[in-house]
Amino acid sequence: MKLKLLPLILLAAFVFAAPAAAESFVFTAIPDEDESQLRTRFDKVANYLSKTLGVEVKFVPVKSYAAAVTAFRNDQVQLAWFGGLSGVRARALVKNSSAIAQGAEDKEFQTYFIAHASANLKKSAAFPKAMAGKTFTFGSKGSTSGRLMPEYFIRKHLEKAPRRAFRRVGFSGDHSRTIALVQSGAFQVGAVNFQVWKKQMAAGKIDISKVSVIWETPKYPDYNWSIRGDVEKKFGPGFVAKVKSSLLNMRDPDLLKSFPRQSFIPASNIDYQPIVDVGREIGLIE
Repeated sequence: MKLKLLPLILLAAFVFAAPAAAESFVFTAIPDEDESQLRTRFDKVANYLSKTLGVEVKFVPVKSYAAAVTAFRNDQVQLAWFGGLSGVRARALVKNSSAIAQGAEDKEFQTYFIAHASANLKKSAAFPKAMAGKTFTFGSKGSTSGRLMPEYFIRKHLEKAPRRAFRRVGFSGDHSRTIALVQSGAFQVGAVNFQVWKKQMAAGKIDISKVSVIWETPKYPDYNWSIRGDVEKKFGPGFVAKVKSSLLNMRDPDLLKSFPRQSFIPASNIDYQPIVDVGREIGLIE
């Protein structure tokens, strides 16, 4: 009887002694463009991070800016490519979370106000007050460049909330859609991420006889990589520094094109205090 039990005892000992499966490091990104392109853009970034960090890295797409913040809060993702506003919101929900990197362009980001030709608005250095009374679309409700900053400048220069300043107000959901809606004439004016505008111009997707830039905002901080404050409990001491180093040393033009950015530079939470201040002023941050 004892001989028969021996193999089972040895098997049980092997099972309990076997190491646990390695933890996957998961990141997401706000869906600032067509969602179908997110997987193509970021799977190759996941491969790069897997090699440099020495752990399995997975990219998980989300449906909205709010979903990206929720995934970060719930530890479904430990790292995220956020906009300025979504980053501020997410970090406030997870103790000791921090912005660790931003694109070289994100230190001085801009929103472009664009208009359909039928609006008869021309580009100017001054805020285009003549757009009052027309139809206007923001991007996502949680977007820094597509909602927060344009709403701030609208309130400042028109001295009215958007729904009082315009005949009709919409939220397109992403920057690509904003351009498409204004180019089609569905909305006369819109606010768009300047990088997405430039990217679509370079790709030949914009008909400048139908839609054009009428105003460029002053510069402000925007996109960032933010990491959860408890990540080293899973991946060990020094892991945050290792992730930051991997991002700052991303040099492959094809990878950087996914964002699109020339390079990444260091960032910290204090860099986004202007976003906190504006968000509180217009009621988008408590």
